[in-house]
Amino acid sequence: MSSAKKVEGSSSPATRRDPYEVLSVTRDANDQEIKSSYRKLALKYHPDKNANNPDASELFKEVAYSYSILSDPEKRRQYDNAGFEALDADGMDMEIDLSNLGTVNTMFAALFSKLGVPIKTTVSANVLEEAMNGTVTVRPLPIGTSVSGKVDKQCAHFFGVTISEQQAESGVVVRVTSTAQSKFKLLYFEQDSSGGYGLALQEESEKTGKVTSAGMYFLHFQVYRMDSTVNALAVAKDPESAFFKRLEGLQPCEVSELKAGTHIFAVYGDNFFKTASYTIEALCAKTYEDTTEKLKEIEAQILRKRNELRQFETEYRKALARFQEVTNRYTQEKQTVDELLKQRDTIHSTFSAVKTPSVNNLTNGSSSKTQGEESKVDGDSAGEDGGSESRDKSKRKWFNLNLKGSDKKLG
Repeated sequence: MSSAKKVEGSSSPATRRDPYEVLSVTRDANDQEIKSSYRKLALKYHPDKNANNPDASELFKEVAYSYSILSDPEKRRQYDNAGFEALDADGMDMEIDLSNLGTVNTMFAALFSKLGVPIKTTVSANVLEEAMNGTVTVRPLPIGTSVSGKVDKQCAHFFGVTISEQQAESGVVVRVTSTAQSKFKLLYFEQDSSGGYGLALQEESEKTGKVTSAGMYFLHFQVYRMDSTVNALAVAKDPESAFFKRLEGLQPCEVSELKAGTHIFAVYGDNFFKTASYTIEALCAKTYEDTTEKLKEIEAQILRKRNELRQFETEYRKALARFQEVTNRYTQEKQTVDELLKQRDTIHSTFSAVKTPSVNNLTNGSSSKTQGEESKVDGDSAGEDGGSESRDKSKRKWFNLNLKGSDKKLG
């Protein structure tokens, strides 16, 4: 079950600057100030707008990386306390700009994606700029309805979901599915004071069964999304640790509820070469009270299980190390015992008064005797066989004669 995710950037650059410095905000900046600065800088350095400036691409990554730290309360706390060393760099999301890849690299990216390696892409600058300027076309998506369509790659279809006070109180779910298994993003935009829309949340499509899907769940309790990148990176580093890292990809959604009014969502075409087919629907959780309760319960169970697995991994590692230790000792002990027994047998064989005769003499002497004995044995065997055969013939003749005589008498 997926939920919304924070907009996160690429992995850290080689030389890392203070995230507060990169985003030009103070250390006590609030979430809105951080978000606003990120949006402006990300659009300023977006690869789409700086095709001939390689430095802009690095700055874009740096801005995205800094935002991925300061927008996450836990990562921000860790950084404030102990700097970059406290952060797991491998756990940072990596994104690439699809429009800036070029045809050949795009083909490689598509191949990796098809093989199950998660390839994250940035939303194109055109879409972000049009949204920020408020020049996008927004189609209505009433609660309880669905709309199907096809969106070109690196383009987006925008939808306005208007919710009442009651619906906001009950909770809202927005989901997108694709029976064609298209790759797409579900985006959520917040309205800026200028009247435009700024990207606030994005959810990558995931393959579930025979469809790809993405969902955002605003249900008044903390909902989580599963980021498969964490598990994929763990598999690449150590296949055995993949199971233990599987639940580490569970990340809290930044927004847990929506207020009454109109909210802007979009379906972004993230396919590499073709349009994305999709169906988007907006639902009120009031109709799905039982399902909502089940989701709340299962989320809590998964979080408990994640904590249990963290402890179990430590036990498992210790047991595995002990197993390898005793297995190695078993191999060594077996080799030692085999070698000792071999030496013992060698020593035993030296206790002998009889010298071992030469192989040639033993072979010649025994062979002549053996041939004579064999002749005798063969003769005896032949005689015995011959005698027994004669007796058998006599018996057969006598038996046959009697049978003939009996036949005559009977005749």
